[in-house]
Amino acid sequence: MPNTRSALKELRKAERRRQRNRAIRTRVRTFVKYARQAIAQADLEAAQKAIREAYRELDRAARKGVIHRNTAARLKSRLMQQFNQTFGGAAQAAA
Repeated sequence: MPNTRSALKELRKAERRRQRNRAIRTRVRTFVKYARQAIAQADLEAAQKAIREAYRELDRAARKGVIHRNTAARLKSRLMQQFNQTFGGAAQAAA
C-alpha cells in the first residue's frame, strides 16, 4: 500500500495504463492470429486484408509504446514470410 498521496495517484495511473496496454496487446494478438489463419487457409484476398489490419495494429501498438518497435517489425516480417511461402510470392500484400 502506498504511503503518500502522490504514490497512491501513481498507483491509480499505473493501473489505468496497465489495463489500456493489456487491451492493446490483446487486440494485436487477435489480429496477428486472424492473419495467420487466413494464410493457413490459403485465401489470398482474406490473407492480404488480414495482414494489412495486423500491420496497422502492430504499428499502432509500437507507436504508443505498448510493444517495442523491433518486436512489431519482427512480427510483421514473420507474417510476410509466411504469406510469401504460402502464395509463392505470386502476389504481394498491399501492406
